[in-house]
Amino acid sequence: MSRKTRLASLAALAAMTSFTVASAEGSGANAQMGENPQISEPVLTEEVVPVFVEKEVVQPLPDAATAQDLADASSLRELVAQIPDHGRLSREMECLAGAIYFESRGEPLAGQLAVAQVVINRANSGLFPSSYCGVVFQRAQFSFVRGGGMPHIRRGSAAWERAKAVAHIAHEGLWESEAADSLYFHATYVKPSWSRSKQARATIDTHVFYR
Repeated sequence: MSRKTRLASLAALAAMTSFTVASAEGSGANAQMGENPQISEPVLTEEVVPVFVEKEVVQPLPDAATAQDLADASSLRELVAQIPDHGRLSREMECLAGAIYFESRGEPLAGQLAVAQVVINRANSGLFPSSYCGVVFQRAQFSFVRGGGMPHIRRGSAAWERAKAVAHIAHEGLWESEAADSLYFHATYVKPSWSRSKQARATIDTHVFYR
């Protein structure tokens, strides 16, 4: 092979090598620009990385009483004593506590809880208004209601504090009531005609409860 021929061959080989390298570099640049999404991967930054809370977020109870304390109460009286004062009641809870206060504040705690249970049962029954206030103020249902309203409540009294605690217990279902599924009650010293068509569930002090 002549010197001229060898130089030509070397030049051709160098040209082919340069073309191959250039092609490889071009192919890599196209992948990074996103023309092949199966190869390229998105880069996550702090703005797109989700943040998860490791522990359950629990709102603390308003005072020293805990859910375990309430669950461990050995009697309704003990449970009432452990219920924290929630301050100003909502209108619905005010109606429930008011019914307890006016209908049964002189009754034992079981009787007060039973009155509350009747109000709650009525609100959930579909046969009566669907709110505590609707049940309490329904026409001709509770004798203490006058002119569509409640009489004055002695809010600083122990009776009102107990009524509020019993309302909370009944609303939260913290203690089972002897009234069970009762929807009606009356004093033991009267015998209304409607009671003959109802099923008696419990008699607590001076009240009889019916379904």
